[in-house]
Amino acid sequence: MPDRTALHEKRGIDRIEDPLLNKDTAFTEAERRKWGLLGLLPPHIDTLEEQAERAYDAFSVKDSLLEKHIFLRQLQDENETLFYRLLLDHVEEMMPIVYTPVVGQACQEFSHIYRRPRGIFLAYPHRDILDDILAEVERDIDVIVVTDGERILGLGDQGAGGMGIPIGKLSLYSLCGGIHPTQTLPVLLDLGTNNKERLEDPRYIGWRHERIKGEEYDAFIDAFVTAVKKRFPDVLLQWEDFASVDAERILAKYRNSLCTFNDDIQGTAAVTTGTILAAIAAAGGKLEDQRIVMLGAGSAGIGITDQLVATMVRHGLGEADAHARFYVLDIDGLLHDGRTDLDEVHRPHAQSLKNLAGWDCDLTKPIGLADVVRNARPTVLVGVTGQAGAFTEEVVREMARNADRPIFFPLSNPTSRAEATPTDLLNWTDGKAVIATGSPFDPVVFGGKTHVIAQCNNSYIFPAMGTAILASGARRVTDNMFMSAAEALRDKSPALKDVNDSLLPALKDIREVSRHIALAVARQAQDDGVADPTTREELERRVDETMWTPEYD
Repeated sequence: MPDRTALHEKRGIDRIEDPLLNKDTAFTEAERRKWGLLGLLPPHIDTLEEQAERAYDAFSVKDSLLEKHIFLRQLQDENETLFYRLLLDHVEEMMPIVYTPVVGQACQEFSHIYRRPRGIFLAYPHRDILDDILAEVERDIDVIVVTDGERILGLGDQGAGGMGIPIGKLSLYSLCGGIHPTQTLPVLLDLGTNNKERLEDPRYIGWRHERIKGEEYDAFIDAFVTAVKKRFPDVLLQWEDFASVDAERILAKYRNSLCTFNDDIQGTAAVTTGTILAAIAAAGGKLEDQRIVMLGAGSAGIGITDQLVATMVRHGLGEADAHARFYVLDIDGLLHDGRTDLDEVHRPHAQSLKNLAGWDCDLTKPIGLADVVRNARPTVLVGVTGQAGAFTEEVVREMARNADRPIFFPLSNPTSRAEATPTDLLNWTDGKAVIATGSPFDPVVFGGKTHVIAQCNNSYIFPAMGTAILASGARRVTDNMFMSAAEALRDKSPALKDVNDSLLPALKDIREVSRHIALAVARQAQDDGVADPTTREELERRVDETMWTPEYD
């Protein structure tokens, strides 16, 4: 556990107004005398449990999901310990409020619901003083989540409103992985926005300028990384919600020079891989026998495909054989080697036209999803398009004709962007579909059976990655670490015992699951030589010490 005594010895109202120090009505009589709080608080002394009950009462009377989100954000800004205790007590109810899907609306409304500062805004006009800005951070930081706000969930460019994502992500680092909130820092790189609605909004709090791109963009990112390495040389830096064209370049450029990963690429790939492995096992199949369609060729789609290919290779397939089992589509249809418009990222995932010989469609024209499903007869369909309804009834019924247990993963979020709803998928497949989604959906009753719908949420992966990295002292993040996270997640699937049960563990068990995954990842970091070796017992002790429980000191 980090030494937090370096926090200012604040007194009086200054102590109450610091969310990392505030206990509010739970300050003891002795603490009130020591810190000059007598008279500033009502005389009754609450327990943390009593405070959490009062907070839940206030939360429950809020009329809308956004109002509930605002209430929780305000509580976080007032009393971090109480905030996390409340979330832990009601994790299944509140995680969708503090993060997806409600955080999407919160990002859109960020300038209107803004109350007090949290994190660091690094704006392009201040590009020459990034060192000075980060030097003003008063505490050492172990985990940074950063976004430039250009591709927020499925909502596109939200500019400064994208700060809601790092704030929400780091809340889950603490909630699920036990990373103490004093160790975390959300960062927004404000390079402008091309969202006209934001620029024309008189309440917009970001830099009012069209988005900076090209060489100037790259130089700013480089200056940011340099400043981070100087101020926080051992930090874990997570990139979040960057445009695909930038996300992949940034990760490739910096992954070998500091401890860093991109959650949209690697975290999404790991949680999807783990959940698909669980779905295949629950349906009685083997990964190497699957034919997988990936609808969407952005950073998430390519990241998932890369990891699934690597997993097939790990299971004994040759790389060419593994690639032949994947059909990746972008906005112009199936990627294949007859197309001349593919970039370096997409070419490795292009199907050979030789493999498509005999297909019942015109191979000289764009090959759409319906053509792919009819000819390839896939067993797994994953959607990362942000396009609601992209899994049409025709496509779904065709898959169900050719697979005993077709697997569908409509992963786009928020809920309004899902490629299909679980209800439709079960209706169109006569109850055969095995489903995970990107946003939360209620269980569906079909044919007298209740199908529990797993939310394929990165919160099962990235908080555990953070815990593992901090506990093991990992200096880099390897692909094998994400592979081990995926396999550890699969092992916790309730669907392995009942195919109609959730493919993922219940959120109420998220701390236990995070610990299980963190141990697997930490051991892999040691095996990969990026963390110092220890005994298994010592590693478990370090993981347990890293996982903070929200209690007053």
